Amino acid sequence: MSNLIIFLTENSLGLVFGIAMLKRYFVIVVYVLALMAGGRAFGQISPQDMDKFQIMEDSMLVTIDSMYNAFIPDTHTFYCERFVKQLVRTLKIPNSFYYPFDKFKDKVNIMYPDDRSFRLFNWAIIPTLISERYYGAIQLPQAQLKLYPLFDCSEELGKGAEDSILSGGKWYGAIYYRIITHDVDGKNGYTLFGYNGSSPISNKKVLDVLMLADNGVTFGAPIFAVASESNPQQRINRFILEYKKGVQVSMNLDTEKQMIYFDKLVSQYNDPGRKYTYVPSGEYDGFKWYDKQWNYVRDLIPVQILKDGDAPGGTGKDEIQIQK
Repeated sequence: MSNLIIFLTENSLGLVFGIAMLKRYFVIVVYVLALMAGGRAFGQISPQDMDKFQIMEDSMLVTIDSMYNAFIPDTHTFYCERFVKQLVRTLKIPNSFYYPFDKFKDKVNIMYPDDRSFRLFNWAIIPTLISERYYGAIQLPQAQLKLYPLFDCSEELGKGAEDSILSGGKWYGAIYYRIITHDVDGKNGYTLFGYNGSSPISNKKVLDVLMLADNGVTFGAPIFAVASESNPQQRINRFILEYKKGVQVSMNLDTEKQMIYFDKLVSQYNDPGRKYTYVPSGEYDGFKWYDKQWNYVRDLIPVQILKDGDAPGGTGKDEIQIQK
């Protein structure tokens, strides 16, 4: 009987030891795979090319500083053009898509969608004391450079800005701060959140739609369930909030509810035709994605008007009505 107990004890210890070793090897394998996944992108760049990237990046940093901070505003355009040439020359190095440009990504906007199907370079300069000009380029993840330069035509569009679909490098200029990926007719579409402050009397928050195709990039799509002001029978192709200069207006994604929220605006002088007089009302409207479109939601966060002695209720976030 004692021999049997000893036999069982030894086998149990062996089993425990074997399981522990398997766990250890599993952890090591997972760790190595994680390192491989994290380093795969950099593995596509040769050491010689990595040296080139770092030299060019340092050179571009100097140009970027002058592009933004040169004492004479008229020279900002000159340095911007120099930066564009440096950037294109650098991106022609093989596998440049995988170089992160960490040294200047806080000075020049570099954004990726969730599927990393492209990256967006985006910046603005102040060529005069009362204007801003926007620049951008879209790079595809290929060994040889595939780059789509973007040309700001926001001033040319005027009142038709919400109705237009832009291609051939034309683009409603903005500084982007968020990208959302979603399905549009079986293809990935990208909703871009942007800011445009080019007017001397008003600012704009913009929701634009980017679509990739074999022949280039398109901006704008009828995925907003909102009628056009100029042609009520058609939908808008981008959503623009215009408001008074110097006023803070919010437009962003509520990640918990997966809804876009933005300030509901009213004219300070009860003149809806003058968008540069618009200010936040204290209420919020928004968009909810379903049925492959952005559906307008009114009173996403309504204002509660209380009488003396009344206690406030909820936030109103759950009391939403979707406009169909």
